Amino acid sequence: MRFLETVMGIPMSIDIRDDVDAAPAAERAFRVLREADERFSAYRPESEVSRANAAGAAGLEHSTDFREVVAIGDAASAASGGAFRIRRPDGTWDLDGVVKGWAAARAAQELAASGLRDYCLNAGGDVVVAGTPRDGRPWSVGIRSPHTPDEMLAVLAVTDAGVATSGAYERGSHIVDGRDGSVARSLLSVTVVADDLTTADVLATAVFALGPSGIPWAIDAGARGVLAVDADDRILGAGELAFAQPASAG
Repeated sequence: MRFLETVMGIPMSIDIRDDVDAAPAAERAFRVLREADERFSAYRPESEVSRANAAGAAGLEHSTDFREVVAIGDAASAASGGAFRIRRPDGTWDLDGVVKGWAAARAAQELAASGLRDYCLNAGGDVVVAGTPRDGRPWSVGIRSPHTPDEMLAVLAVTDAGVATSGAYERGSHIVDGRDGSVARSLLSVTVVADDLTTADVLATAVFALGPSGIPWAIDAGARGVLAVDADDRILGAGELAFAQPASAG
């Protein structure tokens, strides 16, 4: 059973292979994603993050979810020496590097709590997989070329993990090295495989900001594997990566 909805302005899908009526569980998972968007979208003037930014130094009493996301971002900032950031130069919150992966991971937890075992949740390219699509096989997770949207850089064979990719091809050069405020340009894309999607998503953004030196750092920080393309189109990898088909430059 496959379910599709647009949340956070991007298509998100849930592919469930358990032989049950999975519609109620899928709806609960999508509700988690919608609620995260309502709380954290900077495009919604009534969202918690927008109200917090408008309040400035006066501050607000933040929700448990808000404090959790900030704690994740603060930990990533400290671990990366400030390359990963959750505040803009003017002091306002920029939680985008945490929120999507965190929300998708929580949505996947809702599927697991419903008793589902075999599913793939794809939140605009950030993916959580559990179990198997069929016959005990791993899930195939495509990583698009940083140059051409309809070409694959690689297809990873993944079991019970989160997979996140950061790059400049969807939103332009938007990832900043928080250490000096410069736009990160030394990598074209970074894909991280980790035990959970929150970790994978944060590490992918941090590595993109850090550059090639961030790849071994990510392995030490909890990544199972890292696949990146540098500005010279060289493919860089570290850790454990299983390919469903050979990687090739885009």
